[in-house]
Amino acid sequence: MLSTSSCANTRPHARTVLLLCHLCAASLTLPAWAQSDSAEDAACIVTPPPFDESRLLSKKQVKVMSDSAEVLENQLASFAGNVDITTDSAVIHAEKAEVSDNGKSVSATGNVTYSDRQLSVSSDGLSVSSQTQTLNMQNTVYQLTGFVGHGAAEEIDISADDGISLKEVSFTTCPLGQEDWRLVASEISIEQGETMGEAHHTRFYVGDVPVLYLPYFAFPVSNQRQSGLLFPLISSSTSTGIDYEQPYYWNIAPNYDMTISPRLMSNRGVQLKTEFRYLTESSQGNLFLEYLPNDTKLASDDSRYFYRYQHQGMLGDSWMVNADLNGISDNNYIVDLGSDFYNRSDTTINRTLGVEYFSNHVDFSLYVRDFDTIGDYEDIYRALPEAKIQLRQPLGDMLALTVDSELAYFDNAQENNPTALRWHVAPTLSLPYQRYWGEMTAELTVMNTYYHQREIEGTLLEEEVNRTLTRGRLFSSLYLERNDNLLGNNMTVTLEPKIQYLYTSYEDQSNIGLYDTTALLNDVNGLFRGQEFTGLDRINDNNQITLGVTSRVIDDANREQFVVSLGQIFYLADTRITATTDDRNRSALAAELDWRFDDNWFVHSTVQIATDNDKVERSSMVLEYRRDNESLVQMSHRFVRDLSGETIDQLGISASWPIAKNWHWVGRSYRDLERDRSIENYFGVQYESCCWAVRLVAQRSLSNRYDALGQQNTNEFDSSIGLQFIFKGIGSARSNRDMLEDGMFGYRQPYVLN
Repeated sequence: MLSTSSCANTRPHARTVLLLCHLCAASLTLPAWAQSDSAEDAACIVTPPPFDESRLLSKKQVKVMSDSAEVLENQLASFAGNVDITTDSAVIHAEKAEVSDNGKSVSATGNVTYSDRQLSVSSDGLSVSSQTQTLNMQNTVYQLTGFVGHGAAEEIDISADDGISLKEVSFTTCPLGQEDWRLVASEISIEQGETMGEAHHTRFYVGDVPVLYLPYFAFPVSNQRQSGLLFPLISSSTSTGIDYEQPYYWNIAPNYDMTISPRLMSNRGVQLKTEFRYLTESSQGNLFLEYLPNDTKLASDDSRYFYRYQHQGMLGDSWMVNADLNGISDNNYIVDLGSDFYNRSDTTINRTLGVEYFSNHVDFSLYVRDFDTIGDYEDIYRALPEAKIQLRQPLGDMLALTVDSELAYFDNAQENNPTALRWHVAPTLSLPYQRYWGEMTAELTVMNTYYHQREIEGTLLEEEVNRTLTRGRLFSSLYLERNDNLLGNNMTVTLEPKIQYLYTSYEDQSNIGLYDTTALLNDVNGLFRGQEFTGLDRINDNNQITLGVTSRVIDDANREQFVVSLGQIFYLADTRITATTDDRNRSALAAELDWRFDDNWFVHSTVQIATDNDKVERSSMVLEYRRDNESLVQMSHRFVRDLSGETIDQLGISASWPIAKNWHWVGRSYRDLERDRSIENYFGVQYESCCWAVRLVAQRSLSNRYDALGQQNTNEFDSSIGLQFIFKGIGSARSNRDMLEDGMFGYRQPYVLN
């Protein structure tokens, strides 16, 4: 410690260092006023240099450095010229400073700067009192440390007891010199230990134009969840008219919260939307409720609603409970009012509730599955309940035994439809042999299924059916690879042939109803599945050989640059279960292609060709150019020759591209070539600066409304337009790319290359 006498000691030409051990400077923590919601572009971030905490001292210590000093021991110390004052919580720089009251008070003037862990302040003058635990600064300009928020204030008062008070203060997240928007308040106060701050007489400016005045509002000052209004959603469409939704977030407890969103639609009235979430040590869940008491656009006065309840929870170490319960008031609810969980092409609303058990050798599940059917479609059977058990037991080093069993009761909402109790047991004895170069597997399965069917009058069904089938499967594959030089690059080329022989015995199943059975769509991998249907009500007989091959080109970074697969089934005997619809001696030739041309071009294609007439049965192709994360163009085509009696032939194009500095647009269009008409047109444009953005989105698509008889109209269109303002730092926003995900079809990456 520098020792001085009671007389003045002046050293104008030497750097003076004074360490005071008796000054307890006010140790205050400033909360963060705003939290960044998403990653900013590097050019937009104007963050001050990080605060160097290593410069801070130990508790109750202050170090003063200056060009000159005059010290009266235990009375007054005056410093001049490049004065640096360092405490245990902050660093102060000024032209002049005084330490008085036996080291309990500090004042500084002349180009004063104050820095701590939360902010950096430039001020005309500063005073600190350790006795009253206060700090005062006048005529200030401040910058939040580690965040882009900054502003100015005529006066800043910080107190250990009362917190922070800022008089005539402004705030913005825009870079210096580019303040496109700012908040101005007569006073902002933040009490010590509180999670909410208060602002009085607040004006919101866009440029120099005031656009909003609030006499009072509260705002969060920590990263804890806080109750309050969220940004509204504003749009317009032919279905809803002017659409304004105002969410309110309610932070009920640390593990409970709720969002309440009144929605005003000029064409339909006022709807209430709510979301409740909860989280415990062993479970989590959410409940969504939407209710429209009176739709003014409809002739009827019926209320309209939608609900969704989801729950996942652990019951001990190996038990889990799951719930996914959904309900809807009418066929056109999703078409008219929209949904975050379903789209207008969905035909069922599901309800499932069940428990699961899992261990090394036993898996068990018990579920109740119910459905609401949208439109005039055949009601789907409900499983009330459905229990499944799988037992796995190795038998020595080579053999393995697996037993799959299921017990289910199927009911239907229509009283004249059959109901059934189904009991199924299928033990499988397998001999797997797997090595790094390939695998060989032999399996033998016996499948016994018992049905007890009721309400079968006037049908070909029988009350009791006991069906026993046997299945044998031989599968083999090889993994061959070599290193090669392709186009000047070191690559690994693989060849993966595989072959399967499958035999399944035949039994007439026309006396069994269809309860959870539909035809499956095949791809290259599906050819080796050996099953033409979902569920157990139809198990097709097989006597067939399936051949397939896959080749990959892998670069030095272990990325797949090229993948091609081919597969086909050769029938050694007619499949009698499907003989009335398919009497070919071989299946369609299935092919898949994924190709990364270079770092920007990708193509994904699948095709199935009927080899008896060389016609394409199904195909899809996606070609995408991706310059960077913000710039892409995608073209797609989908063709299905026969899907429930309809031909699907659709062409689509999607694009996302910057068009100028700060300007970005997204467009998408899908066309039905079979009917020569548009299905969906979508366009969005956004201006985005460092601190604000505005987005305009327009869309026109098929409405797909249902009439009173449940028949879907495929000739009416719905148009909508939406406008959204985003002010960064005081709200959240989705990125440019997310505009692609909106609309009927949305954007999907076309490839599966890693």
